[in-house]
Amino acid sequence: MTNSPLLEIRNLSIAFHQAGRETLAVENVSFQLERGRTLALVGESGSGKSVTALSIVRLLGATSAQLSGEILFKGQDLLKANEPQLRAVRGQDITMVFQEPMTSLNPLHSIEQQISEILELHGMRKPQDRRMRVIELLEEVGIPDPAARLNAFPHQLSGGQRQRVMIAMALANRPDLFIADEPTTALDVTVQAQILTLLKELQNKLGMAMLFITHDLGIVRKIADDVAVMQKGRIVEFGPTSDVFNAPKHPYTQALLAAEPKGEAPALDLDAKVLVQADDVKVWFPIKRGFMRKTIGHIKAVDGISFTLREGQTLGVVGESGSGKTTLGLALLRLIRSEGSIAYLGRRIDGLTTNEMRPLRRDMQIVFQDPYGSLSPRLSVAEIVEEGLLVQNKGLDYRARREIVARALADTGLDPASMDRYPHEFSGGQRQRIAIARAMALEPKFIVLDEPTSALDMSVQAQIVDLLRELQQRRKLAYLFISHDLKVVRALASDLIVMRNGRVVEAGPAADVFAQPQNAYTQALFAAAFNIEAVHPLGAAL
Repeated sequence: MTNSPLLEIRNLSIAFHQAGRETLAVENVSFQLERGRTLALVGESGSGKSVTALSIVRLLGATSAQLSGEILFKGQDLLKANEPQLRAVRGQDITMVFQEPMTSLNPLHSIEQQISEILELHGMRKPQDRRMRVIELLEEVGIPDPAARLNAFPHQLSGGQRQRVMIAMALANRPDLFIADEPTTALDVTVQAQILTLLKELQNKLGMAMLFITHDLGIVRKIADDVAVMQKGRIVEFGPTSDVFNAPKHPYTQALLAAEPKGEAPALDLDAKVLVQADDVKVWFPIKRGFMRKTIGHIKAVDGISFTLREGQTLGVVGESGSGKTTLGLALLRLIRSEGSIAYLGRRIDGLTTNEMRPLRRDMQIVFQDPYGSLSPRLSVAEIVEEGLLVQNKGLDYRARREIVARALADTGLDPASMDRYPHEFSGGQRQRIAIARAMALEPKFIVLDEPTSALDMSVQAQIVDLLRELQQRRKLAYLFISHDLKVVRALASDLIVMRNGRVVEAGPAADVFAQPQNAYTQALFAAAFNIEAVHPLGAAL
């Protein structure tokens, strides 16, 4: 019995029953996971990865999900376990960390309260013992000055710190199995590298098994011993990570490995027409204290940034979260107040009123990171895409607007016949195409793209990059492309600025900066990103 795997899943199938229909989400999945090893479950969104992981601890809806097969943990079939038996396993022997820590942590409870709750539920009764254990855990996951952070709330921590707190909660009772569901997707590349290193160190220290769910194959190569590739609810390939990466057998695995942004960014053309000129742009947010709310200082989100963006070119803006990238984009579109000069087609726009800016809005558009959050769930696709037309082209009748919507959808690779459907009826990649179509409907000249691919699968990322490049070439669009995904930036950007703490630390032609970064911060940023991505037989070295 001692040689048996820690976790063994046999012929697991999961079906969901909703509105009289049955949907098979997972079909005859089998795999094993031994102590001290890491198994990566990879695949695109909807492949069944997270559903499989949630089924292990029986966190799927009891009324809508029907499970069959066996989930053996230490020889016990968890599908046959009752609720008290499952509660004893959850948080004690098996723990789980999710993708977005801000939604997983309670915003109304301090860090100490949230970690202490787990310790108390599993038998640690004395408050002083729990406090000491919380400090020990926070120190273990690399939170600086942990005793001073006990009373902090989630919103007072950075994204990386919040994920470290989630890991501390998961490790509180020294689990045997640690399930990580996309734990680094929402993080910067440098923070991502730190979290992966931390997980590996803790795994070696505690001897726990890890089930790591991701769609990022670079992470898989870095952290996993074995990999299971899932497609449409089935495991299509399984084996040691090196074998799967070096000699993928299944066409889907081969397609995943080949799915990365391809092609070259447009060459920097110094003769192209200047579209946007920024000089010494600043966005400072006042820090107010005391009864009279006196300003005692400023948060310098953007601190003296200058650049030139030309027609048909892409300016990449990279840097970690909090570096000021998005704030810069919003300032250029005059969506927040700023100081300094911002000119569009030679005309100063930084002093224009809201009414004076309105006619320019058709030329200057934005696409946000999360299409599900930026698209109204109560409007059809046609209503979403035509929203700008109703403001900017009031003379258009219903039929004319429908024609423009159909053309915008077709240009972004969507079926115009689907325009009367709603956002929830589309995949993540399709929703991002809808967001791009909304921007394109007004035929703009300048578009701010704020992390438009970070929430997407790698294969969908590559499709969106190809779409953006094709639209740019056809319409001579100028993009300000904001991202921490350096692979995508390199595929699109002609020019590049690297931001840190509101300032530009390095700037120049993108090809030159990528080939030979001069600033130490830029070098660290690139190393964190490109060390995660490795050479594989179906793609180039990143």
